[in-house]
Amino acid sequence: MNEYQIVSLISLLGFLILVGSAFGARDVSWKKGLYMAGAWAGIFAIVILFIDIVR
Repeated sequence: MNEYQIVSLISLLGFLILVGSAFGARDVSWKKGLYMAGAWAGIFAIVILFIDIVR
């Protein structure tokens, strides 16, 4: 593991802490949070597939 991967891992951990604290501040339950994450993943997957089909 080189220094760039370590920095990337530390920043990813920091982003996850920020997202977790935002969910806690907004009183979002785990079920609703996972549902929203799945919805966003689906949206991105549809956009990526659409771009791939258009090419």
